Amino acid sequence: MELACLDLEGVLIPEIWINVAERTGIEGLRLTTRDIPDYDQLMRGRLALLDQHGLKLSDIQQVIAGMGPLEGACEFLDWLRERFQVVILSDTYYEFALPLMRCLGWPTLFCHRLEVVDDRVTGYVLRQPDSKRKAVQAFHQLNFRVIAAGDSYNDTAMLAEAEAGILFRPPQNVIDEFPQFPVARTFDEMREAFHQARLRLL
Repeated sequence: MELACLDLEGVLIPEIWINVAERTGIEGLRLTTRDIPDYDQLMRGRLALLDQHGLKLSDIQQVIAGMGPLEGACEFLDWLRERFQVVILSDTYYEFALPLMRCLGWPTLFCHRLEVVDDRVTGYVLRQPDSKRKAVQAFHQLNFRVIAAGDSYNDTAMLAEAEAGILFRPPQNVIDEFPQFPVARTFDEMREAFHQARLRLL
C-alpha cells in the first residue's frame, strides 16, 4: 500500500509567515526554511521579532483566517485521496494550521505546537526532532511505501527517506542542492509525478 506524505505550506497553502510579514510589514518574517535550513535558528529569529513588535497569536490567527488553499490544491488533494492514503507532515503548528484544515477537507496532519502565555507566543514544542523523516520511517515499519512531496530544505530528509520524493515549486537553491529529486511546478505536473512514482513501485 502506498502512502502520500505532503508538506503543507508552499504545497497546499501559502506560506503563513510570509503572509504575516506582508500584513504587518515585518520583513524579517519573510524568511522561511527555503532561506534558513536550521529550523531552530529560524524559529528563534521569528519569536524574537514577534516579541520586538508586540505581535500576538491572535494577530497571526487573524491573518490566517483570511488565507485559503493554493489554487488547484483542493482538487489535487481530492485526486490524491482517491489513489493514496494521505498524511500531511508539516513544520507548522496546530494553532496556525487547524483553521485551514477545514478548507482542505480535514486531512490527517502531523505538526508541532506553540507555547502561548496570555496570547503571547513564548516558544514552540517539536512533536519530535527530524519529525518528517521519522514519520516516514514509522510508516515503513507499518509496511507502507511512501511517496513524498515538499518544497523546501526541511522536506528533503522526508523525500530521501521515502521510496520516491518530489519537489513542488522549490526555489532554485534547493533544486541545485538536491538534483536527485524530480521537480513539479504545477498540480498537473505533480499528478503526473505521483503517477510515475507509483508505476515505478509496482
